[in-house]
Amino acid sequence: MKRNATAVWNGTIKEGKGNLTTQSGVLKKTPYSFKMRFEDEQGTNPEELIGAAHSGCFTMQLSANLSKEDFNPVELETRCEITFEDGTVKRSHLTLEAKVPGISQEKFDELVKHAKENCPISKLLNAEITLESTLNG
Repeated sequence: MKRNATAVWNGTIKEGKGNLTTQSGVLKKTPYSFKMRFEDEQGTNPEELIGAAHSGCFTMQLSANLSKEDFNPVELETRCEITFEDGTVKRSHLTLEAKVPGISQEKFDELVKHAKENCPISKLLNAEITLESTLNG
């Protein structure tokens, strides 16, 4: 399987603007700029997209782990905070809230740890990956 996305940039780093388009069309000439990335202008940026990719990938991996062990999650909600410092993605911090009936805390922690270490985006990132999780019944 291969997926693709395209970035187009016009102009200098601070005054220029770009857009992002994904193969699926979910992003179609979606704008991004210096101010969106480094200041508070509304819009997306590469780090936000990495956060979306990591939270989505981790959550799907955890769902697969739970399903393989015959647990049926009611809801898995993962927030991902990307830390970008000195021109490098330094950290990806995942915060998970899960509703998984009938699972012990020990088994839950084991499956969460496996998902954190083995989802494809975790394997891709050259950054510290941290995690907090809460099991709610």
